[in-house]
Amino acid sequence: MTPDSLLAELDGRETGAPLALALAEGVGLGLSDGEQQWAIECDDPGSVVAEIDGQLSPRWVWWDRSTPEELARHSVTVDRCWDVLTVHRLLHGGWKTSIPLAWAWLNDLSTESLPRMGQLGLLDAASEEGDNAEDPLRPDGHLRPEWATGGWTENPDRMARWASLAFVAHDAQLTLLGDRDSPERALMTARSESAAEMLCAELERDGLPIDEGEARRIIAQAEEERADELVLRHLQPSQEVNLRNPAEVKTMLRRAGLDLPDTRAWRLEKIRDSEPLVDALLTWRKAERIATTYGTIWLAEHVAGGRLRGEWTSSDGAAGRMTASAGLHNLPAPMRTAIAPEASERLVRADLGQIEPRVLAAVSGDEAFVAATQDDDLYQPVAQRLGVTREVAKVAILGAMYGATTGESAGALRGLQNNYPIAMGLLEEAAEAGRLGHDVFTTGGRRVPMWVDPSVSGDIDKAISVAAARGRFARNALIQGAAAEFFKVWAITVRRRVRHLGARIVLCLHDELLVLTPIEHADEVAALVAECVQEAAHYWSPDPRVRFVADVSIVKRWSDAKD
Repeated sequence: MTPDSLLAELDGRETGAPLALALAEGVGLGLSDGEQQWAIECDDPGSVVAEIDGQLSPRWVWWDRSTPEELARHSVTVDRCWDVLTVHRLLHGGWKTSIPLAWAWLNDLSTESLPRMGQLGLLDAASEEGDNAEDPLRPDGHLRPEWATGGWTENPDRMARWASLAFVAHDAQLTLLGDRDSPERALMTARSESAAEMLCAELERDGLPIDEGEARRIIAQAEEERADELVLRHLQPSQEVNLRNPAEVKTMLRRAGLDLPDTRAWRLEKIRDSEPLVDALLTWRKAERIATTYGTIWLAEHVAGGRLRGEWTSSDGAAGRMTASAGLHNLPAPMRTAIAPEASERLVRADLGQIEPRVLAAVSGDEAFVAATQDDDLYQPVAQRLGVTREVAKVAILGAMYGATTGESAGALRGLQNNYPIAMGLLEEAAEAGRLGHDVFTTGGRRVPMWVDPSVSGDIDKAISVAAARGRFARNALIQGAAAEFFKVWAITVRRRVRHLGARIVLCLHDELLVLTPIEHADEVAALVAECVQEAAHYWSPDPRVRFVADVSIVKRWSDAKD
């Protein structure tokens, strides 16, 4: 079949109807709608996908990241998609998986009998009686390992059969999503998570714009500031201290009259202004991190052509947050000066405000807490209601979500329980499920599995400690997972809305977006990014009364944005 005849046959199909896809450059592509299969031999399958998408806008169904990576390499952009492995992570929980594992789970097949490629795997692929090496399924129902490891790319006919199985997996996943407490919301999450996987492929392709000259200047400065002598000269008399050893640093501070329980940065920051030794130590630590973790070797490994690139994942192993390698999610503040586009471009930086407590209000529906979200600063009305300072209210709310129930905010936490019983009750319900070892589910239907520690058997104290840790994890995962879902709905909405202006997302950082835009469209892109917060809230929020906010600015360098 030719691409033209395929388009003629597909013409008239309903917009958004699922269409499974498998493709390989230089070979062709295979398609399936669950009833029919199409095999197309061509050198540039991406162009065929682009033409079909432009005419029909189907919901593309594929197995895993390899397909969006192929599309991204050829600048093919699609919005409606279904990534089988991404949806598997949503349904099953966790992060590390594979196509054979997902297929086995969907079909109730034992993972103990999961076939693997052995030394003779390709030679005896069809050794069993009645077996057919051209069938991607073995007689026992498992995927044939030689297919799952790339054998499906050999020719378009194989691709069509591979796409057909992806469609079967898609239908099975739809059935499981229908069993969630909120099937429509779970379906929406599956679609947005799949689109986020497409965004990740584009983030890997595009990279983050970086001024290499500025980066080298920062690294050189760090090399100078990491000299031990700049710290040790504050000691009387000067002493030999290994500044990389926390125990020796603690002893050094005690000899200087500073008896501290530990040497954590947040604790030292409190006395930095009054203690020159502490100020020098913190400056040294920052320089040491840049020089060792983000030095010239890091530049050589991850920066090319004015772009910083790393590997992206749409959902990590906990509650589904986007993650990246190459230090993209951990760049020290001084390095942000080096994140800058060409002179003809700008960065639109947008940061969601107080996202996790606002998400708590949305998923709990607590009337009083929902009312607090109408304020630009959610912590202020809560503080007034509790009769405490804003800072105490903030610590108490964050402590409630993260499981910190002691310290100076303990009294305020009791006030939260009295004034916001529904929101606090939801957190405690999740914590209790975690303590008991029960899986918890986000509002979008993501399963967050709890772990079992076999070493606690017979050790009551350890069992109590492990159960408490699970409770804290479950309490936070419920909100962090929902916040990650909201963030991704926002990100894919921005991706779609700014594309016609030549703008694109270049960084997703927890609750922050960086959008690269031509300078002449910067104001319009910034306005669209802000609008997309409300659009995302409309689609995602279980409670439409909750107000979500974002700080949006146009900057030449990332460091120009105000935190």
